[in-house]
This record gives sequence, C-alpha cells and structure tokens, in this order.
Amino acid sequence: MTSAEKSSFARRTTNRIMVGKVPVGGDSPITVQSMTVTKTADVEGTLQQIYALAAAGCDIVRCTCNEIEAAEGLAQIVPRSPIPIIADIHHQYKMALAAMEAGVHGLRLNPGNIRKPEHIKIVASEARDRGLPIRIGVNGGSLDPELYDKYGGKVTPEAMVESAQREMAYFDEVGFEQIKIGEGIECPTHGRGLPATERGHAPSAASRSDRSRSAARRTRESHRRYRDAVDGRYR
Repeated sequence: MTSAEKSSFARRTTNRIMVGKVPVGGDSPITVQSMTVTKTADVEGTLQQIYALAAAGCDIVRCTCNEIEAAEGLAQIVPRSPIPIIADIHHQYKMALAAMEAGVHGLRLNPGNIRKPEHIKIVASEARDRGLPIRIGVNGGSLDPELYDKYGGKVTPEAMVESAQREMAYFDEVGFEQIKIGEGIECPTHGRGLPATERGHAPSAASRSDRSRSAARRTRESHRRYRDAVDGRYR
C-alpha cells in the first residue's frame, strides 16, 4: 500500500467503549487484538497462549466459546489473564450468556450465525445490564443467506454493511450502545484462492505478480465501496 493510499484511511470520530480496563474508540490509542487457537476448555494451554500474546504487545485477546466446556474454561481463565478476554460466540446464543456469567470482558457475535431477533436481544440486554461491549463481527463467508440472495448471490460491501445495520437495530430496541463493528472477507492474495495451474506447473514469477496486483486492486475497490456504504448508512 502506498503512502497516498494509507493517508486516505482517515480515522473517524467514534464513541469510546471500555473492554475491561482497555479503552477502544474515540481518541484512544489503537489497540492490538489477537485470538487463541487452543480449545478454551484447555485452561493451561489457553493461558500459555494468552501470556505469550500479552508479552508480544497484545492488548485484548479473543477466545472461542462454542460449548459449555469452553464457558467453564473461561471462568478459570478470566481471573488469571493479564489482558481482557473477549468470548467469540458461534451459533448458540446460550453460550454468550454462559460466557458473560464466566466473567468475560466482552463478546463477539456474528450476525450470520445467530439470526433470531429474540436471541440477539436477550444477549444484548444481558450485556447492557452487565456493562459489557459487543463486537458485531460480520464475516463474508457466513453472510445471512437472505442478504446473499438480495445482493445477487454475491458477498458485497453493501450486503455486509446491511448485516451490521440489522444487528444494530436489534441492539437499539433494547437500549444497547456499547458496540464495535468489524467486517471481513477473505481476499485471494499471495496465491490463495487462485485457479489451479495446468499440468502441475507453477505459474511464473511474472504471472504471480500480475495476479497479486489484480487481487490488490480488487481489495482496494472493495475497501472503497465499503467506506462509501458506511458513509451512506451510518450518517
């Protein structure tokens, strides 16, 4: 990315929220968040990764909470963690409730996975009462099928923005405002997702370079359209 392209990503004025004792948004410093790759039920293994991340400069860490054993693990991990813990919720809203009961400092919900409004509002109400933030994490790979169909069977920036907007509307109904938004889609760069070569021959360096430049252009265009969609929907 060129310096001119970097300068086009101006920081927006946002509300500040607290993830544990770490401020996020507003004029707060940019924070670093990563995630563990262990089974969260493996308390010692997960804590080992958390301490390594903290030592490397990580400010917040996300741990999966996809089963009751994971929630039980979080209850032991949270008091011993040197940095705030976000519970990554997959398909079961009850795991969000269990994670909050375990003492996590925030949640990550994927609108494409938990789609029933009543379940979303139950989680948001509990987070509101506990003073916990929620990250709306829209993933292009698990977009709500209704939005996928609405936008021509494609994952578009507009579809992803609308997904987050729907989730925010449910939060608004119960007076929940401590929100972060994250949207991501995998891009076929550095050879990932590119067509297989014929007869097992690797593409030439020039071919790989051309494809990488093409993928980079598509990524920049997607970012531009996403910013335009955000400007249009969140004013």
